[in-house]
Amino acid sequence: MIGELDYIKRNLYSVMERIEKAASKSGRSAKDIKLVAVTKTVEPDRILKILDEGIVDLGENRVQELTKKYDILNRECKWHLIGHLQTNKVKYIVDKVSLIHSVDRIELAKEIQKKAEAIGKTIDVLVQVNVSGEESKFGICVQEAYGLVREINSMANVRVKGLMTMAPYAENPEGIRYVFSRLRDLSIDINKEKLDNSSMDILSMGMSNDFEVAIEEGANVVRIGTALFGRRS
Repeated sequence: MIGELDYIKRNLYSVMERIEKAASKSGRSAKDIKLVAVTKTVEPDRILKILDEGIVDLGENRVQELTKKYDILNRECKWHLIGHLQTNKVKYIVDKVSLIHSVDRIELAKEIQKKAEAIGKTIDVLVQVNVSGEESKFGICVQEAYGLVREINSMANVRVKGLMTMAPYAENPEGIRYVFSRLRDLSIDINKEKLDNSSMDILSMGMSNDFEVAIEEGANVVRIGTALFGRRS
């Protein structure tokens, strides 16, 4: 429907304007920031509308939903697995994803290596770090993150491209700015080690309620759903 298209287009323009302002505050251009449209529970016809607007990076939390939409959407796009990934689900998405944001344990990295090697592919991943220490959040603790990156660095078919975190929900994002600045500092520290098969090119942090603060603190990938598609179940 035209009304639905206008709604999504209006939301997208608003988000891009906010990204541009936040990027400018951090001395960067909006072109330096990648928008991943989070399509959790979003129907395929609505996803097509965001693809029509030139947003080709799509993020899914659940493997089953990603694989279903991968088959339905016969369009050029890049899929990001941004939610918790169980080792027994790796086989379903290893040939479909552009980037896995949520590697938080060596067992998962080993399984990705195994499945990637079997299909002759190198998989790009981010190490998910639980900066805030919330028990409800997945992710490795800050103190153990470098060790995990170093272990993955020895794998031939898994390539660390950076870090990801999820901040606690806050009415005022200023209260969680420390989460994003701590992840940025961690990426700088890890990058100094100059690991041969890893990089800290990507900082995936910031969602609909806090992406501007995340960008100001160095995020170059933001994962946005609600601000684009509206509130969902």
